[in-house]
Amino acid sequence: MSRPVRKTILITGASSGLGEGMARLFAAMGRNLALCARRLDRLEALKAELLQKHPGIRIELRALDVNQHDQVFAVFNDFKQTFGTIDRVIVNAGLGKGQPIGKGRFDANLQTAQTNFIAALAQCEAAVAIFREQKAGHLVTISSMSAMRGLPRNLTTYAATKAGLAALTEGIRADLLHTPIKVSTIYPGYIETELSTKSAKTPLMVDAESGARALVAAIEREPAKACVPAWPWTLMGWVMRNAPLSVVARMS
Repeated sequence: MSRPVRKTILITGASSGLGEGMARLFAAMGRNLALCARRLDRLEALKAELLQKHPGIRIELRALDVNQHDQVFAVFNDFKQTFGTIDRVIVNAGLGKGQPIGKGRFDANLQTAQTNFIAALAQCEAAVAIFREQKAGHLVTISSMSAMRGLPRNLTTYAATKAGLAALTEGIRADLLHTPIKVSTIYPGYIETELSTKSAKTPLMVDAESGARALVAAIEREPAKACVPAWPWTLMGWVMRNAPLSVVARMS
């Protein structure tokens, strides 16, 4: 049985990084885009570029700070009214920063926890409410390979939030198993973005374009879970889950 084409796709955090990369690729596939992020100027520049290359698609923009939870629901519902249907929502907005626990930077860890989990919960709530009403849709959450295990130092809070997001997504999937609504958790490995360190190349890191292509290909398959890129991250996921913690700590 063939999968339905998800014609209208909502992406949060679409002004840069993986969100921007996915928007470019979905536009090239002829999909309509509902793009939101804090930096509306970046979204407007992206829209102009994409419409010049792909004039047959429709792109709508909204400014959105995902930590303003009422705004999340308002923006998602506004997109729904504007397009008529939202076929796929990609919960992508997030933060990568964090500090070792107990070092006096609760503020940084709190911000990461609020953005990567609480704000993601709001996005999932808003998306699934729309899908339940439509009796159709595809929810995608962008977790991380860091979710596979508790990690030390600056990654501790980040990894915990991404693990929480993965568990949340699986719970939503369990609730919707016997419905037409599909739910996918995507675990990206190291993909170069504006947030990645340019001075020290991380082992196994792929460039932004290759990473975005792998993400979009995985999302289009609509799996329950996918590590991206599949090689080597599917294998690395097994290692991270099963290796002694001392080994995992040295890997991070």
